[in-house]
Amino acid sequence: MPFAARNALAPALLLLASASLAGCGKGGDATPTPSTDTAVVAAAEPPADKGAATYGQICQSCHQATGLGVDGTFPPLKGSKWLLGNPDVPISIVIAGLQGAIKVEGKEFNGVMQAWGMLSDDDVANVLTYARSQWGNAAGAVTPAQVKAIRDKIGSHGAWTAEELKKAYPGAGS
Repeated sequence: MPFAARNALAPALLLLASASLAGCGKGGDATPTPSTDTAVVAAAEPPADKGAATYGQICQSCHQATGLGVDGTFPPLKGSKWLLGNPDVPISIVIAGLQGAIKVEGKEFNGVMQAWGMLSDDDVANVLTYARSQWGNAAGAVTPAQVKAIRDKIGSHGAWTAEELKKAYPGAGS
């Protein structure tokens, strides 16, 4: 492009650039655009990534960062059929808690898992999606709709025992 033509375009490009930047900084339009709206950006974050933070804050102290749990007390999540089978089972456990003996991968554990029913349906879905996809686990995602359905189904159920879970969900833990 000849020098004279480039010089003729420069003012037009400058005007276009300044018009597109008019909303930035002080005195500009404060309406967020999709690229800067944090709600839109956060919504694009995969559920497993969102669940990682919840896992770190709530679950990791017992089930460990490795998902291997604590021998005799807190069962592993890595390879656990309780977690990786029917998603209704871990949803029920997270919402209502678990107490008493449970066998996981041939070993017995006898701790108490607190109920986390105060978590939102999104939070429960995200943390379970995270756990079901970590440490070599390859189970499907859990949705907030699944969590809501189980929450509605079990109501104010107290902490589950392994035997109650097996009765409510035939095949649980197998």
